[in-house]
Amino acid sequence: MLKVEKLEAGYGHIAALKGVDLAVEPGEFVAILGPNGAGKSTLMKAIIGVLRQDAGAITFGERRVDDLATAQRIRLGMGIIPEGRQLFFDMTVRENLILGAYAQLGLRIGPQLDAALDQIFTLFPRLHERQDQLAGSLSGGEAQMVAVGRALMSRPKLLLCDEPSLGLAPMVVRELLATLARLRDTGITILLADQNAQAALRIADRAYILDTGRVVASGASAALANDARLRAAYLGTGVEGH
Repeated sequence: MLKVEKLEAGYGHIAALKGVDLAVEPGEFVAILGPNGAGKSTLMKAIIGVLRQDAGAITFGERRVDDLATAQRIRLGMGIIPEGRQLFFDMTVRENLILGAYAQLGLRIGPQLDAALDQIFTLFPRLHERQDQLAGSLSGGEAQMVAVGRALMSRPKLLLCDEPSLGLAPMVVRELLATLARLRDTGITILLADQNAQAALRIADRAYILDTGRVVASGASAALANDARLRAAYLGTGVEGH
């Protein structure tokens, strides 16, 4: 479904990604792990097109998407939960969710939009109760529900999750990861970048570990979690309630 080859990207003269290779198959839950500054968020931004790559190739399905704008990638079936949630705090929960459908539905308000909202409210009943509440008044866990729901409004085939557990309480993190696992079970492919390594490895099928912009290890989650060297070097921080 997704193939990244020799990807390089950065900020000005700072090279944040240095020849990253990865692949995600349809229906998989894949984790991107690593310490602060490893390049996880840069990778997610490059895949969705927010950050232009300097070299390499990104293929989604059968199509190279290197030169496509973010909105075009979303229309092809990518969705993203951005780092920090990035909600519009002076808009209601419902209005934030509707914005998530814009790339697919434009300004058309009709049965498709109502059906998409109903699906989100079924997944997150609390958002149905708070749909007329301003997003800026929500708790951290509720705000993350809106961020997930907004990404799902575009009906993605591949959901990119950029540090979704950041700043959340351990119980909320567990609920969030369980929700992502349920989404995978409905057929949505998940690519998760997170510092919460041990929690992510318990739920992901496979994982890649980044360090200073390079993939330093990859494989089945269980194998990585049981590797003492990797556990000591990369997987011992951000556990459960970072």
